[in-house]
Amino acid sequence: QVQLVESGGGLVQPGGSLRLSCAAAGSIRGVNDMAWFRQAPGKQREYVGRVTRDGVTNYADSVNGRYTISRHNNNYTMFLQMNTLKLEDTAVYYCNAKILVRGGIMEFPYWGQGTQVTVSS
Repeated sequence: QVQLVESGGGLVQPGGSLRLSCAAAGSIRGVNDMAWFRQAPGKQREYVGRVTRDGVTNYADSVNGRYTISRHNNNYTMFLQMNTLKLEDTAVYYCNAKILVRGGIMEFPYWGQGTQVTVSS
């Protein structure tokens, strides 16, 4: 069984910073692309950014220049450093990863349970 667990959410003032973590655990053979999504109240889940196994990153226009994604391949952990946070960044942030389980032959996407980020004064 494989799990993705996010942590690091919380309440922060506008202009502040927050760092999220996502850890993949379980019977894992390999982890390919890892990504962050978010869902604000009343809105659809949207793409935030991703990092490949080789460390190549890509970001949504709304967060480019403010957010930074990184990962540690040795323990299947991904991070999201969020700076200069805005009110509109308030959302539940979800981790997504393409994972190959031990004994498997195909990668499948897995989702974390989400962590709440609230930007408020």
